[in-house]
Amino acid sequence: MIFLRHAYRRFKDAKTKIEASLSVHPQRGRRQITKDDFQQAKAIFLPDKSRWDYLATLPESNDIGEALDEAMKSIEKEYESLSGVLPKDYNLFEKSLLQRLIRIFNTEQLDTMPGDVFGRIYEYFLNKFAMSGAQEGGGFFTPPSLVNTIVNIIEPNHGIVLDPACGSFGMAVQTGHFLEDLGLNPSEKVTFYGQEKADTNTKLAKMNMTVHGLDCNIIQGNTFYEDQHNLAGKCDFVMANPPLNVDGVDKNRDSVKTDPRLPFGLPKSDNANYLWIQYFYGYLNANGRSGFVMASSASDAGHSEKAIREQLVNTGAVDVMVSIGTNFFYTRSLPCTLWFFDRQKENDPKRSNTTFMLDLREVYRKVSSNLHDFTPEQL
Repeated sequence: MIFLRHAYRRFKDAKTKIEASLSVHPQRGRRQITKDDFQQAKAIFLPDKSRWDYLATLPESNDIGEALDEAMKSIEKEYESLSGVLPKDYNLFEKSLLQRLIRIFNTEQLDTMPGDVFGRIYEYFLNKFAMSGAQEGGGFFTPPSLVNTIVNIIEPNHGIVLDPACGSFGMAVQTGHFLEDLGLNPSEKVTFYGQEKADTNTKLAKMNMTVHGLDCNIIQGNTFYEDQHNLAGKCDFVMANPPLNVDGVDKNRDSVKTDPRLPFGLPKSDNANYLWIQYFYGYLNANGRSGFVMASSASDAGHSEKAIREQLVNTGAVDVMVSIGTNFFYTRSLPCTLWFFDRQKENDPKRSNTTFMLDLREVYRKVSSNLHDFTPEQL
């Protein structure tokens, strides 16, 4: 329902701008707005019975659960990428609950407040979902401060952009904002690819992309065992917040032992951090850049992980290391490190032996007793 309300806010804003831009013919008058107009405006087109104003004005005697199901079905008919993605089982809930939720989100303020206020509300509920522990400790949701930091350092402005642990795909949303701020059209400059293990997260990502008007190819799959998009060595940019300190990866599988994304070999420890680190290097083309969240412990891990790290450093591709303090994540208080690779440095003797180390552990804004972020000025 938050998705539907968010989509309606963007639909209304886009409709107003589209109507203002349409030329008027002396005889035929103003032409009809089309679905393509909304695509150009980076907004989702909503059929009449999928619009919030229609649902909010239904008589109380109507079956609101059935109306919500039909709203979702009509959107899926318009967008093939959402086929089978949107929930259509609202009759599981009490009619009074659904009506109360619609009233709560029917305030006019939500349509008039400046900025992407509904994007923030959408993020808030994703955050609450994460904090419930429903999605492996909330790993699918990356705080906007960290997403912004990653995007603004690697500057993904062309080509193939991949997140192999995409969760709700906030990386792509922020990349879209980054490109729009530069006066560029994301659909003309980049192609988004995502891979996600969990079915619920995959659906959230597809909803998130559609409501932001972004084209994206998202496939469900376990990144440890399959490269669904076959993008090893082909990506211009890779960004991710992968699940950290994962154990139990089956390294005896042929797909793991012969994985082209692991150029420096398999770590002996039962910890997948150095599988992820190699993926973010192995996916890149010769000029590619990547930025990702990593456990702070990975920066000085020993034994086989140290040997892999040494090989990585010796390539010259390790560009930037950023130490982040505690309490930036909604579901865990531990610090983390942001790693950045730039493979163009490998063949540049002036840059290949330099790595920029940035310590931000004491740089933050205290949002609450257990949550920190960066201010716009700090970013």
